[in-house]
Amino acid sequence: MTILTARNFCRLHRAVQSCTIKSPICDDVGAPMSLCFIEPQNAIRVIANSVGREARRQLLGEVVRAWVDEIPDTELDSHYAKAVADLDEHDLSMLAAWHASLEVGHPIANKEFLVNVFSSLGENRREALKIAAGFRGEEAFDAGVAEEQSLEMVLPFLSDARCRELAQECVELYCWDRLGSEN
Repeated sequence: MTILTARNFCRLHRAVQSCTIKSPICDDVGAPMSLCFIEPQNAIRVIANSVGREARRQLLGEVVRAWVDEIPDTELDSHYAKAVADLDEHDLSMLAAWHASLEVGHPIANKEFLVNVFSSLGENRREALKIAAGFRGEEAFDAGVAEEQSLEMVLPFLSDARCRELAQECVELYCWDRLGSEN
């Protein structure tokens, strides 16, 4: 029979030479110890798997909006065309109604019209893409596309800073979900 002592719990590694930790259970005080940090992208994935359906839907929406924010201006047109191409009639009508609020002419709930008028939206182009991509994401969510698959498609394109910001939002969403939302 092995008796576990404080020394059995302290594993020393050379992986983190610059980090010294004083541990009350380790005789080698100040010896380098390995530490485990979770990357923001992995934190987002873990939280997505830990929350209820409504919170997961909101989390995926935040991820999509973050992705749109990271797209270079030169690529917005092509991403918008792809997002609009997959929309159903209801979503096209909703997107056209949003266009109408900008007074860019009399919008038609037609893919070709919406794609052609996109360049005239100016500063609102990114917002239009967020709406179209959000509709597309909602349809995928409703169709049962795995959240992991959606995250795998989008997270690698986010900058480290944006992932950290998004991970913080996800923690807040996790707390909201666990502390009393009706899910």
